[in-house]
Amino acid sequence: MASTWLIIVISIVFIVFLVFVVLWSVRAHRRKVSAGKEELIGRTAIVEIALEPKGVVRIEGERWTAITDKGRAEPEEEVIITKVDGLKLTVTKKE
Repeated sequence: MASTWLIIVISIVFIVFLVFVVLWSVRAHRRKVSAGKEELIGRTAIVEIALEPKGVVRIEGERWTAITDKGRAEPEEEVIITKVDGLKLTVTKKE
């Protein structure tokens, strides 16, 4: 027959594990979704291929086709994403 202390210790470990899993699940469900085009608007990107007005920018390691709303942006300049249209970004130069 199993020792009473062994049963108590296993029960306590199981309860602590359950509390941890429940707290982790609640936190995960409260976290804001960080995916989709809405998440890109307002973020900063780096110009890879000059925008005159069309070119390529890099954001978080991904390359995107972009169009600047006015002027020209040179490589390594920072731009702000103002609009997402399919796989094309509209950007403005960072002041």
